Amino acid sequence: MQNIQNIIHTLPIEVVHLIAAGEVIDSLAAVVRELAENAIDAKATRIVISIWTETLSVQVSDNACGMAIADLSQAATPHTTSKINNAEDLRQIDSLGFRGEALYSLAQLADLSICSRPILEPVGYQANYNQHGNLQISPKVVAIATGTVVTVRNLFSRYPNRLQSLPSSSQQVRKVQLQIQQMAIANPQINWQVSLDQKEWITIWAGENASEILPQIVSSIQPYDLTHKEFALISITLGLPDRLSRRRPDWVKVVLNGRMINFLELEQTILSSLERTLPRNRFPVCIVNLNLPCDRIDWNRHPAKAEAYIQDLGDIQTQLKDCITEVLKVPSPSSQVSYTSATNDLLRTAERKTSYLVPAKHENFNQPNSSLKAIAQVLDTYILAEHAGGLWLVEQHVAHERVLFEQIETQWQIVPIEQPILLKDLTDDRLERLQSLGLEIEVFGNNLWAVRSLPEILIGHEDCAVILQEMSQQDDPTMARATAACRSAIRNGTKLEMSTIRDLLWQWQQTRNPRTCPHGRPICLAIDESDLAKFFRRNWLISK
Repeated sequence: MQNIQNIIHTLPIEVVHLIAAGEVIDSLAAVVRELAENAIDAKATRIVISIWTETLSVQVSDNACGMAIADLSQAATPHTTSKINNAEDLRQIDSLGFRGEALYSLAQLADLSICSRPILEPVGYQANYNQHGNLQISPKVVAIATGTVVTVRNLFSRYPNRLQSLPSSSQQVRKVQLQIQQMAIANPQINWQVSLDQKEWITIWAGENASEILPQIVSSIQPYDLTHKEFALISITLGLPDRLSRRRPDWVKVVLNGRMINFLELEQTILSSLERTLPRNRFPVCIVNLNLPCDRIDWNRHPAKAEAYIQDLGDIQTQLKDCITEVLKVPSPSSQVSYTSATNDLLRTAERKTSYLVPAKHENFNQPNSSLKAIAQVLDTYILAEHAGGLWLVEQHVAHERVLFEQIETQWQIVPIEQPILLKDLTDDRLERLQSLGLEIEVFGNNLWAVRSLPEILIGHEDCAVILQEMSQQDDPTMARATAACRSAIRNGTKLEMSTIRDLLWQWQQTRNPRTCPHGRPICLAIDESDLAKFFRRNWLISK
């Protein structure tokens, strides 16, 4: 028998480059990503993308600074880049691209040509590259606007196995669409125009931040569904939890220094910070933008830079939690909306235009001179209050539920009782859930249990046994406490004294999340003064 010996040897450089090319460019979406990121790095404010699915071709045009003829000549050779110079620069990366692999990979996998004209130059030049990234002929003069046009034709045509293993055309198109949307969210300062098979497909206009981009991408999201807040290193675009939620966490996103990335730890931080603000089985809309110093980030985690390492991640998570809490507290500013037809219902006007709990001004309700003024109780269910920016209609039960829930969360106290509460038909699971909350429970007879301690909030409650049964059905201890708060809160239909109303409004205003109850129901409907004026067709105001 012949001995077969595996000998370790160095791979030919062309094989090494081909492996790298396969990692960097694996789809039409990857072509769009790499070329668009180059345009963003060059400070483009307009990016025009054309895609032809039949030939797997892409053209990306930008209005950025352009390339000189010397740079154009070597742009597609391996590991050439203007972004870094040495190993030390890898710890100070402030650009989206830096490896110098994309254009060379495209030259290997497709037919590549680049036209570019630098700022202040009278003409541009066109360069065509062979599969080694070298010029086929000397660049020729072309008449183009300032910027760069990169054309990639016949992707994977020289690699039939790769070509045959690609997903369907519709799947590739969807992936391209998601890629463009993510880049637009991460870089709101850019206008995007995209055509697909010579038909207009996607147009996204530039904005100040993600709150102006997201409604252009998701038709069901309106600008007044979102609030935006900026902090030192973090900015957050958040769907108001009383107005907006999703069936899936598809719009819980993290943007790191201009690139949307996958970051499970931070996504979980977002979800945990918002889990008691939405209805059950619903997820928030939240775009978190991190602007971190370059030396705190290591991008060498994923070939497509879809992941990164962050130094002191725990500190970032703590800051993110605090920022989300602050966003939930701070009222969002009223946004003006152009109405195309007369409004027939004032409450529908307010609900469409404003969010629940949106005082137009940032008022300090702890001060005795606050402009907040309780006016009346409506239908023994709602509290009508006036403030400097308009009116609030607060549902008394859910407002009190929010107050009690936050009190319980900070000081959950179990106290012994003299007369035990008897419960029937407790399964082992239900018994364990109640005991995990700190309740003292013991067998009292055949299929009967005696509860000898209670949450302080339930002492003397007439429906205590029923509430305990409901709490025993909750797998999550937090939801069990929310049930206790809900069943202990002032019921709708209860007539309140004005002093009680004022106290409730004040307590509610101090809560961490005054927008929704722990089960995700909205608490307050705000009616702006401008809405009142529009409804009554007032185009002038009496001097105050």
